[in-house]
Amino acid sequence: MSCTSPAAKTPTVQLYAVPNYDAARICEVVLDSLRRMNLQPRGEVLLKPNLVASGKYFPHAHTRAEFVEGVAAAVRTLAPTSTITVGERSGITIPTRFAFEGAGFNALAERSALRLAPFEEDRQERVEYTHSGRLRDHVYIPESVLRPQFFINCPKFKAHPWTTVTFSMKNYIGIQDDRHRLIDHDHALNDKVRDLQFVRQPELVAIDAIVAGEGRMLTPLPFHLGLVITGNDQLAVDSVCCHILGVDPESVAHLRGARLAGIGTMRLDDIALGGDVTLTEAQKKADGFRVGLIPVDKYFEDSNLRAYAGRTPGDEGYCWGGCPGALQEAIEIMRLFDATTDARLPRTHVVFGDYDGPMDVRPDERVILMGDCAALGPSKPEWASQYQDRSLVDPRRAPGADMLGKMAKMARFNAQLGAARFNVQLGAARLNGAEVIRLSGCPVSVAEQVLLLVKLGALKNPYLDPSQALPFASAYLSTKTRTAIKRVLGEPYLRA
Repeated sequence: MSCTSPAAKTPTVQLYAVPNYDAARICEVVLDSLRRMNLQPRGEVLLKPNLVASGKYFPHAHTRAEFVEGVAAAVRTLAPTSTITVGERSGITIPTRFAFEGAGFNALAERSALRLAPFEEDRQERVEYTHSGRLRDHVYIPESVLRPQFFINCPKFKAHPWTTVTFSMKNYIGIQDDRHRLIDHDHALNDKVRDLQFVRQPELVAIDAIVAGEGRMLTPLPFHLGLVITGNDQLAVDSVCCHILGVDPESVAHLRGARLAGIGTMRLDDIALGGDVTLTEAQKKADGFRVGLIPVDKYFEDSNLRAYAGRTPGDEGYCWGGCPGALQEAIEIMRLFDATTDARLPRTHVVFGDYDGPMDVRPDERVILMGDCAALGPSKPEWASQYQDRSLVDPRRAPGADMLGKMAKMARFNAQLGAARFNVQLGAARLNGAEVIRLSGCPVSVAEQVLLLVKLGALKNPYLDPSQALPFASAYLSTKTRTAIKRVLGEPYLRA
């Protein structure tokens, strides 16, 4: 299947005052947007929220169910016979069924007659890229993304430690399953987000900016903006969102890349602004909002975790899309879950990329080379980078990555940590008497780094929380069972 470029249209962005999660008011403003932009839902309609995480520990990470309820009601008003699908792939390793339940989407689907589509359970269709500067020639996309006739992107307005902000375009990371999502989720992340825009463009963007997420992506601080933002051009919408925060959209790499690739516009003079809130009024509402993009060595400078940012394979020299940001999210998850985290973590040195600078390492401490590209200069062969060019990764053979697999990997790594501490004969190389050991991966996921912190500080394991374990296991088994049945019945996972 070939991807298509977005159709020419007048870029339009609407800003509405919506002080709380009132589905009737959300329906009203989305309906107004559809009519003003002459958009008519038809056939199967896909709503794509951001459900990267949900539940009691992540209340501000996701698009709220009430928001999607209002959007769905607007669609039904104009197209009462349409089938509405809510589709998503939640954060890596977490079953989307678990995220749906934690965000209240199961109850929403039942009362509003919506179909829920966990993208990891879908057949994956091959989509060809033809645009210049692409990372690779094809990707695999769930058929539930490609099949619907009308697509509404429903992201959450948030900061992001990897990409500064996450609005509409960044929400496209959730249109791939785990095994394909992690490909190029490293120093090439911004280019990956740009490329995904060529899969298809939404007919409408509707952003949940009622309670925005400040500072981080998985564990954001709530920031009441009281806005719903809609539009018919993703780049225009995201650019206006940047201006609301006082961020130059040209400084956001995936937005700049999309502009250079010819997807939409960033110029305010080319965008028709509407709604019942002016841009100036929205900017006043957002005063003081903190975005992401803090280098990992600065993020941990007051912590027992000492982070060192070396050069990575990308042209930027820093891997904004991979392991450093994952550690930032991991530490914030643990701080939420276990208040003793910072006090109990021992002084540990974490190296990202090829680092050849000073390190104040003591004999009783650990040095962890985080990820395949981590290295300690030319010191020793075992400390050299193990990075392999990601362009050589074949999407057809990309490995899966579920939570049990991550736990098994970390159990092996943690056993290696323990063995190295008590028996230096087992092969752990040492720096000033300290252990040096690698946690492989490209990238090393948030889940793996959470499990590392659990081991280092003897902390509570959030994945074994009794209140979460049973629903997680149910969702996990349901996903695995449904996927297995489809394959037994002859439905291929990948289709060329």
